[in-house]
Amino acid sequence: MDQLTKDAIKASIQNFKLPTYEEIPDVGLYLEQTTQYVADRLAPLQSVSITPSMISNYVKQGLIESPVKKLYRRDQIAYLFFIATTKTVLTLEDIQVLIRLQSQTYDTKTAYRYFSQEFENILFFIFGLKDSLDVVGSETTDEKAMLRNTIITVAHKVYLNKCLYALQGKPLA
Repeated sequence: MDQLTKDAIKASIQNFKLPTYEEIPDVGLYLEQTTQYVADRLAPLQSVSITPSMISNYVKQGLIESPVKKLYRRDQIAYLFFIATTKTVLTLEDIQVLIRLQSQTYDTKTAYRYFSQEFENILFFIFGLKDSLDVVGSETTDEKAMLRNTIITVAHKVYLNKCLYALQGKPLA
């Protein structure tokens, strides 16, 4: 792969940023609005997708709480970011186990904050946008180790997909 292609792959992800927990809307979004909000923010990853039927399925399977008056709130949307990214490498049953473990250990705000910071940290390292991994969070737990390894797997998959898109001449988002 030539340097120009490598630079294009890096550039395709350099502005990626998950919203902070506080930036996620808490006014309540309808299903289509929720889908669009999550999809727009994950678009630079290209290989990560979400649809209204997927979200409805996640509700049916108990991965996220049912919307109240058809409106999805901040916590549900935070979970959707996690589910949409990790479903590329984990089964829904495995994701459900991780969510259950998380809910016993951390509140949604803390868990999402760690997930989003670690995801960007690892993603930028894998893509060569930073030279080393930062230490995210002050404590070391089995839950964080499992999450970190999941995120590493997702980041490698995103990187591999971007490389394959580039080699096939497909546009890099």
